Amino acid sequence: PGEIVLLENVRFYAEEEQNNAEFAGYLAELGDLYVNDAFGTCHRAHASVDAITRLLPSYSGFLLQKEISMLTPLLSKPKRPFVVLLGGAKIRDKLPVIEKLLKRADAILIGGAMMFTFLAARKLLHSKKIILPLDVSTNKGIVSCDKMKKGMKGLDIGPETEEAYVAIVKEAKTVFWNGPMGLIEQKSFAHGTIAIAKALAKAKAITLIGGGDTLEIIEKLKLEKKYTHLSTGGGATLEFLSGKNLPGLAALDKKHPVRLQKKR
Repeated sequence: PGEIVLLENVRFYAEEEQNNAEFAGYLAELGDLYVNDAFGTCHRAHASVDAITRLLPSYSGFLLQKEISMLTPLLSKPKRPFVVLLGGAKIRDKLPVIEKLLKRADAILIGGAMMFTFLAARKLLHSKKIILPLDVSTNKGIVSCDKMKKGMKGLDIGPETEEAYVAIVKEAKTVFWNGPMGLIEQKSFAHGTIAIAKALAKAKAITLIGGGDTLEIIEKLKLEKKYTHLSTGGGATLEFLSGKNLPGLAALDKKHPVRLQKKR
C-alpha cells in the first residue's frame, strides 16, 4: 500500500528559505512525486517550492490549477467593465499590480490606509481610471478628503465614497478586490469594507477576492459562497497579477507545466 508522510512546518528550518539543495534532497527522499498545491507559497523560492522540483517529477495540484485558471483571464480578456478594488496598508505590494492592470481595468478604486498616499500625490496621477475617495471617516468624524486637519486619523472611507464605489461595482462584469477599505478591527471603521463585501455578493459579475484581512471579514459576514473565487494567494496573487515570474510556477514549467484539468 502507499504511504502519506505529514511533516512539521518546514519553514522552521533555515535551509527551507535558503532554497538549500541538500535540504531539498532530504525532502525528496520521502516521496516519488512532487505535487505543489500551495499557490500561496509560489512566490517564494524555497526548498519545498523550487529546489525540490529538480529532484522529483513535479506537478500542480487541483487548487493551484484553479487559482491559475481564475486569475489568468484578468491579465488577458476580462469581461468588461473590469473594476479593481485595492485597499489595506501595504502600498508597496499594490503598486506593481496597479501598473499592470491599469491597461486592462476600466476603473481602479483605492481605499484603506494606502489611499492617503494617493491623495497626497493626486496631482501627479495621469490616469482617470484611478478613482480616489471623496470623503473619509476619521477619529473626529466624517470629513471631505481635502478638509482633513492636524490630529485627524483617517480610518475608513466615508459614506459618500462608499456610495460611489458601490455604484461602480454594481455596473461591473468582472471585479478583483484585495485589501479592506478601513480599519476593520474596529467596528466603527468597518462600514466601508462591509458595504463593498455586500455589494459584491449581490453583483452580477465575476468576483475574485484575495488578501487575508479581506477574506477574514467575508467569513465573519458568512458570504464566502457568494463570490466566484476566493484566492488563497495573498502575496502570491498580487505578484501573479503584477506579471512577475513566480518561482513555484516557473519550477513546474521546466518539465511539467501547469496543466489545467478539462471540465467533463
